[in-house]
Amino acid sequence: MPFPRLRVWLSAVLAGAGLLVPGCANPGVGSAHDDPAEPATLTFWHGWSTPGERKAINDSVARFEKRHPSITVKVVPNVTDETMNQALRAGGDEAPDVVSSFTTNNVGQYCSSGMWVDLDPFLKKTGVDKEKVFPKTLLDYTSYEGEQCALPLLADSYGLYYNKDAFRKAGIKRPPRTMSELKRDAVKLTRRDRNGSYEQVGFMPDFRLYQNSPDRMLAQWGPEYFDKNGKARLAKDPAGKKFFATTRELMDAQGGYGPLEKFRTTFGDEMSSQNAFLTQKLAMHLDGEWRGLMLRQAKAPFAWGTAPMPVPDDQADTYGRGYLTGTVAGIAHSSRHQNAAWELVKFLTVDTDQVVRFANAIHNVPSTQAALNSPELDADPTFRTFLDIAQNPHSVALPPSNNGGQYVTTLQDFSYRVEAGKVPDLDAGLRGLDAQIDADNLQSEN
Repeated sequence: MPFPRLRVWLSAVLAGAGLLVPGCANPGVGSAHDDPAEPATLTFWHGWSTPGERKAINDSVARFEKRHPSITVKVVPNVTDETMNQALRAGGDEAPDVVSSFTTNNVGQYCSSGMWVDLDPFLKKTGVDKEKVFPKTLLDYTSYEGEQCALPLLADSYGLYYNKDAFRKAGIKRPPRTMSELKRDAVKLTRRDRNGSYEQVGFMPDFRLYQNSPDRMLAQWGPEYFDKNGKARLAKDPAGKKFFATTRELMDAQGGYGPLEKFRTTFGDEMSSQNAFLTQKLAMHLDGEWRGLMLRQAKAPFAWGTAPMPVPDDQADTYGRGYLTGTVAGIAHSSRHQNAAWELVKFLTVDTDQVVRFANAIHNVPSTQAALNSPELDADPTFRTFLDIAQNPHSVALPPSNNGGQYVTTLQDFSYRVEAGKVPDLDAGLRGLDAQIDADNLQSEN
């Protein structure tokens, strides 16, 4: 599904199960010698599951088959990364030809293991200039160490949703643009009943809340996770320490970690009608572009708007930035129809009309420069916010790693301890975090 992206812990589970270990695949079993004009049947595995999403994929495939009458595509929906990677390791006739994944964190493993083929030769021989077609940040998260083993298939960008009615009642005229403004507005928007219990929190920075994983919030500081040699450097980058200090200030200004965490446990499921922003328990909230469609479908009983997330005060000129991720598509190493498979991947990821129609259908951010600027794209201003974030040169995505998202999981665990006050020496804690990330990476290489 486009909204509940597979959690980063899945990467660690897969790696721990031996499903994504470099060198575990046998990249020699496939073939790139097929003629895409000859009759062929491709199997396409994807993770979308809702009726609307599946229809959008099936409509896309129907358009492709009309353009390529010699190619038949068998579509298999709702496939997890675990199932996909088991099939790719096994190879054989049951393995897919074209694959897509919501887990961009695993691209480094897809490339280094050889499970997904290098697409650069296909791009070159069909005249696709990837630097002109795709935004740089999206190219960065679909490649690893110079190998382009995946391409972006729509994207997600994260911004701020805010309750306009609550803003008016609090006398706030516009959404905050800096972290100091966010703290000021969050305090004004926090309401309690006569017994002192929360009725509404202005902005809850708790890392366990819905989409509030620390990597998404840390993106506003533009961190450098690794140095040029691949060594973790969060302890050396001032962004990390400033980030944790800011989230602590946000918590303390609204009552502290304990009370906020207790209030969080009263929230309903993120994707349900009891979502805390929808029920107005939160006045501001970090979320992705898909939330707007869900708010409209739920007929939210208040006026709401969208804006970029605030940035650090000393980086005010980067306002408009945000965290980017998305779906990736590639060709399985075991496919014996790699040229035909490339025609499908190229259609889904490069063709402007197709990308725009698919983006409009499932309310995701398009992943090519031309589609982002297409007049046919959804003109809803609350959606346009996320298109602007996707094109902002300061927006960032997570860097690829040879062990997938394990370093993100390690960061999450560390962040939980920090916000709970269990890391008395932040500098020492960050050094320990770097050491653990480096150890995990080294283990993946061996």
